[in-house]
Amino acid sequence: MAKDRTPPTWMRAARTACAGLLALGVGVFGLLFPTRWDPDARADAVSMVGPMPLYEQLVRHWLGASGNLRAVMATDDSDWLGPWLESAGIKPSPGLPGVHLLKWTAPDGLPLVLLAMTPFDFKHGGFVGGYHVGRWPAERHPATAVNPLPAGFIEVTPENQDTYVSTRFRLRDFVTHDQDGVWPKYLVLRTELLDKLELIAQELEREDRPARIEVLSGFRSPQYNARAATGPGGRRRDSQHMYGDAADIYVDADGDGRMDDLDGDGRITVKDAEVLVAAAERVESEHPELVGGLAAYRPTGTHGPFVHVDARGWRARW
Repeated sequence: MAKDRTPPTWMRAARTACAGLLALGVGVFGLLFPTRWDPDARADAVSMVGPMPLYEQLVRHWLGASGNLRAVMATDDSDWLGPWLESAGIKPSPGLPGVHLLKWTAPDGLPLVLLAMTPFDFKHGGFVGGYHVGRWPAERHPATAVNPLPAGFIEVTPENQDTYVSTRFRLRDFVTHDQDGVWPKYLVLRTELLDKLELIAQELEREDRPARIEVLSGFRSPQYNARAATGPGGRRRDSQHMYGDAADIYVDADGDGRMDDLDGDGRITVKDAEVLVAAAERVESEHPELVGGLAAYRPTGTHGPFVHVDARGWRARW
C-alpha cells in the first residue's frame, strides 16, 4: 500500500521543531546556526535549549541523513514560513514564492535556502502561470489515484536555476526538459529524493568509485510525461517523476555525457547501471525511510545506461 505523504512527515516534524525554537527567541537561532558553522557555538546552544534530540531532529530534517541538504521547502500558507522569511531579512507577504537565502551557512560553505513554494491551488487548468504542466491523476480521478497531489511548486527562473538544493545538485538539474523559452518554470521536488541521491554518491565514494551523479530526467510534468507513457518499462502514466521524488541518473566523472565504466570491464553496459543500483540498495538498507523504486536501464541510441531512483515510500523493482 502506498505510503501516506499528506502532509509529508518531514514537514510535520520541521514545523514542530521550528515552533519550539521560535518560542525561545531569535537569539537562540543565532547560536544554533551561526553565520559560519561553529561546533562550539552549536554545543553551547544545545545546552541552552534542552537535550540533544532537539538538535538531532533539526539536523535530520534540514541537512538530511546525508548531511548535504541545503534547502527548506514550504508553501506560503505554512504557519512557520513568516518567521523564516523574517530571519532572512525578508518581509513576509502572501504569495511570495521563490528562493530566499537564509543567514546560515552549511559545513561545506553553501548557504541554506528557503524555497517558498507556490501553492498547488495557484494552478488553473493545466497551467501554473504561463507554464504548461497538465493535470495530475488525482485531479482527474481522485477516488482511484495512488498518489496525492503535490503540496506546491518551486518557481524556477533564469536567475535562481543555479541555486544549490544540496551539495551536489541544483534546481536546474530537476526541471522538465521542455518549454525552453517559457519562464518562470515550475518544479515539484522532494527533499527525500535529494537526500537519497546524496547518500548514493557517498556510498560510491566509500567504494572508491566515481561519484559525480548526473540527472538525466528529474521532475516530469504530467503533460510531458504523457507524451510517451508506455506502461511497464517506460514512462508510466502515474510516474513518480510527476511527484518530485524520482530521478533517472548516471555517473559521469569524465564529463562525456554517458555512464562511466563502473564495473571496470572496459565497456559501458547495463552492468555499470547495476553497480549504481547495488549502491542504492545499500542506502535503502541503511535508511529504510528512503525506500522506493530502483531499476537499471540499458543504453539506447540516444543515451547510455542509467538508473531510475525514487523515494516513493515503498519498495518497487522492475
